[in-house]
Amino acid sequence: MQTWDQKQPIYQQLADLLAEQLLDGQPPEGEAMPSVRVLAGRYLLNPLTVNRALQTLGDEGLVESRRGLGLYVTPGARERLRQAERQRFLEQDWPRLREKLRRLGIHPGHLNWEDA
Repeated sequence: MQTWDQKQPIYQQLADLLAEQLLDGQPPEGEAMPSVRVLAGRYLLNPLTVNRALQTLGDEGLVESRRGLGLYVTPGARERLRQAERQRFLEQDWPRLREKLRRLGIHPGHLNWEDA
């Protein structure tokens, strides 16, 4: 069961969760997104909250509405997400992580990439 925190709106947390799934290829590009009703039931959310999350993905060009058919993952959505996440990681996460590793005395030789 998904837990939601109070740090940001639930619709944004759901949009982020759905974007992670898109990044993992679920659903694949060109395929339909689950319906508002299905997502609302899956995550126990108000359909309006789900709709706002899907609208956020649409505003980012990750999904498109097909009249009478629902929302579909746009071609290239996964690569756009990957590029955006890489950029965010390099600009925000990596500097903090690098500093924490330095403070803890962890060097590249201490890290095992094979278990990832």
